[in-house]
Order: sequence, then structure tokens, then C-alpha cells
Amino acid sequence: MKKKYDFFTKFLKQGKNIGAITPSSKFLVKKMIKPVDFNKARIIVEFGPGTGVITLEILKRMNEFAKLIVFEINTEFADELSKIPDTRMEMIKDGAENIEMHLKERGIGKVDYVISSIPLAMIPKKTEYAILNSVKKNLKPNGAFIQFQYSLASLKKLKEVFDEVKINFTSMNVPPAWVFTCRINENAHGA
Repeated sequence: MKKKYDFFTKFLKQGKNIGAITPSSKFLVKKMIKPVDFNKARIIVEFGPGTGVITLEILKRMNEFAKLIVFEINTEFADELSKIPDTRMEMIKDGAENIEMHLKERGIGKVDYVISSIPLAMIPKKTEYAILNSVKKNLKPNGAFIQFQYSLASLKKLKEVFDEVKINFTSMNVPPAWVFTCRINENAHGA
């Protein structure tokens, strides 16, 4: 994955599908994966991995028996990500809103973590709610949905869908980013 991408050019061409002008910084990556208990996680899903900066860090820390399911709709990014030589990762070239269908096809019930770089503020509201509700429905109660954004615009929606939303911030990214760790209440929802 040494090939560099001109994020700004791609952003200008495909702004609705690419939410960043540069790859995530190591500081943002660290905050995105901090909530993950890699010793216990068996199924991790990643939405919108782009060039795989977070993907590679997940794979580096993942248990040998764990599985990473990656959803990427940008064909160029998906083709590059498919070259990662790790059998624990599976690439799905489809939208995040279809997570439930793909999990069922693979005989997977609920997942431990969903790590997302999808630009929620840039997608249609209906699709955004479909993604968030699908994540909630397919997330284990002790797991988490971890999402980064460049603003707090999605905070209200995240609080509507999830029982608990914690906010973290990193100024060490271009642009600076907010990290939301969202959980469901184990008592309110069945496993």
C-alpha cells in the first residue's frame, strides 16, 4: 500500500464518496482504535477505509482468529485494499447500509466493533440513518461503533440512535477531527 493517492484531486472528483483531503494521521488512527479490545474482538467491520491507514493498524493488532470485514465503495481504493495479503480481511465493494445482508450471507450474527470513516455529513440523511440503525441492530451490546468526523454535525443523530456517545478530539490531523465512540445499553437491547 505504498502507492500515494492525491486525496484532494479525488475529493474534487468524487466529493460525495471521499470525505477526506488527506489520509488519516497516526494520531487520529490511534484514537480510532483505542476503544477496541483486540484480545476479545472476533468480528470487526470497517466502513470507508480509503487507502487503508486504519485497516493496516487494525490488522496489526487483531487476534489471529479474528476477522475484518471492510466495506469500500470507491473502486480504486477497494482494488488497492484487496492487495493486502492478510486472509483475515474480506473486502466488500458495497455501501455500509447493506451490512446486515452481507453479515447474514456469511453466517455472522452480531459484530464486536464497527470502525467508520464514512463522511456522514456528506451523504443523504436517509442513507445516514439506514447506516446508523443497521450498525445498532448488528452490534453486540459490549461492542462499539467508532466514527470520526470533521465537525459535530452528526452528534445529534448519533445520540438519537445510540444509548451512549463519547466524544474525543484530535487537532493533530488535517483537518482536525472528532472521534465518536457509540455504544448500546446492554440492558435495553438483547445480545
